[in-house]
Order: sequence, then structure tokens, then C-alpha cells
Amino acid sequence: MNKYWMYVVATCLLEMVWVFGFRTADSLWSWILLVGVIIVDFYCLSKACEGLPTGTVYAVFAGVGSIGTVLMDYFFFNGELSGLKLLFIGMLVAGVVGLKLADNKGEERSLQ
Repeated sequence: MNKYWMYVVATCLLEMVWVFGFRTADSLWSWILLVGVIIVDFYCLSKACEGLPTGTVYAVFAGVGSIGTVLMDYFFFNGELSGLKLLFIGMLVAGVVGLKLADNKGEERSLQ
């Protein structure tokens, strides 16, 4: 995994932090901290786009964010998780894995 994929991992994790923060922030300082996390998150997102296709980075960011948000809602905020939601989460995971595999194929071709 190259450094740009590490930025993708960081931006996905930070997205989970700020989504959680939107649900729990209740004071000025928590909102200030939340804005700081969002700034760092978008910095990592922009760094990832320097070395990876922007479409791939954004698709992974959005896909993992969607999956994480649904799961966070279920585990932390008593949200519902239906079979249909699980089906679509599986489709998102398959899409993210497919994008990563396609990106690896592109890297192999560029090395030849």
C-alpha cells in the first residue's frame, strides 16, 4: 500500500469521526474541534488525489463513508439495519474493492 492509499485510509477514518461529531457535538468547543477534524480530513483527501485517480479516491471516500455511517448509526445510535441495507452495503464494499483492484492493474500497466 503506497502513501496515497494511506491518505485514503486516514480520510475515511476521519470522516467517521466528523460524522459521529455531527451527532454528538453539544458545545462551542466540540464544534470547533469538529471543524478542525473536517479540515484535516479534506487535507488528507486532497493529498490522496495527488497520487491516485480522483474518481477512485472520491468513490472510496464516499463508499466507506456511507458504509461507516450506516454501521455507526446501528451500533451507536440504535438505528435499524435491514436485509436490504446489508445488501447495498455489500454492493458498496464490492465496488470499493473493485476500484482498488482496477487501480492496481493501472499501476502495473504504467510500470511496464
